[in-house]
Parts: sequence; C-alpha cells; structure tokens
Amino acid sequence: MGYSVGQVAGFAGVTVRTLHHYDEIGLLSPSGRSGAGHRRYDDADLDRLQRILFYRELGFPLDEVSVLLDDPHSDPREHLRRQHALLSERIARLQQMAKAVEHAMEANKMGINLTPEERFEVFGDKDPEQYAEEAEQRWGGTEAYAESQRRAAGYTKDDWKRIQDESADWGARYAALVAAGEPADGEAAMAMAEEHRLHIGQWYYDCPYEMHTCLGDMYVADERFKAYYDAMGPGVAEHLRDAITANAVRNV
Repeated sequence: MGYSVGQVAGFAGVTVRTLHHYDEIGLLSPSGRSGAGHRRYDDADLDRLQRILFYRELGFPLDEVSVLLDDPHSDPREHLRRQHALLSERIARLQQMAKAVEHAMEANKMGINLTPEERFEVFGDKDPEQYAEEAEQRWGGTEAYAESQRRAAGYTKDDWKRIQDESADWGARYAALVAAGEPADGEAAMAMAEEHRLHIGQWYYDCPYEMHTCLGDMYVADERFKAYYDAMGPGVAEHLRDAITANAVRNV
C-alpha cells in the first residue's frame, strides 16, 4: 500500500503542503493512489524525496533540482558524489564563517573595533569597497550610505538588539514561507518583501522600490549576501529577489 502523504511528511520533516506542491509541479509525484484516491508513496519515491531535500538544503531552486534529478545521463551514485562535494564545500565555508564570527565576538568582548577588511574576511578575497562603488554607480548609493551612517551613530545597544531581533524574526518567517512552497509572486511573499523594504527604511535609509529591486538583484549576484540569506533556508536569496521584484512591479 505504500506510505501516506502524512507519513512521508513526518519521515522527511516537511509539511504536507510542501509534498502537495512537489506533486503539482511534477517534481515528486507519488507512485500510487489508495482506493479512495489518496497519494501513496513507495521506497523509490522516498529516495527521490531525499535527493530533492539534499539539493534544496544546498540552495538549489526547484526548477534546477528537477533538471538534475531527471537528467537521463546521471545515476544515483553520481547524485551522491555531487552532493558529497557540495556538502564538503558548504561545511568548509560554514567553518570559515564560524571562525570569523568567533573573531568578531572576541574583538567585541575586548572592546576592539574591527576594520572593514576584518568584518568581511569571511567572504574571501572580495573587497568590500568594490561593492560600495558598485552601489554608488547603480543608484547613487552615497547619500543612502551617508544616511545609514548618520542614523547608526545615534543607535543604542537596545536599538541594535531590536534590529537584530526583527531581522531574525523576519528571516525565520520568510524561510518557513519558502519551505512551504509559497510562490515568490504570491500575496504572502510580496507582503514580506514589503516588510523587508520598510525595515530598511525604518532603520537605515529611505528605500524606494527601484533601489529595493537593485538590492534584491545583489542578494543573488553577490556571494556575500547570497550566503547570508541562503543561511536562513535553502533558496531564500533567489526567492526573495523574485518577491521583491514582483512587489515593486505591483507598486510602481
């Protein structure tokens, strides 16, 4: 008889809604149905779901996962080799990030102000000033950054704690939205994209829709920001970029 959708959701730690969405888009269609027409999954379906969740955890969008799994020239061993290589790369990067965070924590405890280079050492050999120059070229970022610095200069420890708490809460809710399979151009995602824009405007600088769209593009194009958002959940950076774009289109 196989496994019910509820059982599979429990095994895999995903929601029933996510499995329904995978079925609707043809990514994971159950091999059978019960007499009452309910989805029934077999062991091969569970193997495919495991591979899907591996790739999602690594940040692959659903359309790319589908292409990888349905490639006629690949086999299960090839998927395992690829996943092992990607996981090893991610582990190395997370270890590098953890080391940089520990450095920052120690410096903060000792009252040491980190240089811009030290703040961004986790991102490899990219020059933070290169991003600042790009931002200025794309939307005249100098005024926005000046405003951000002016506001930040007056923030207290409690202000920074509130900013961090709000960001963490938003990130958890957005990651849950992505995991549930909500479309980027859906009402829920666009509402959270608008919340993201307003958060920037409240704490840093005025962020009109055009600038917000540019930021969304950079969240995917710049590996520093992509790593930050994808750490919230697989595929968050690209999903947020698309939600920001859709929200801007409907408001401009």
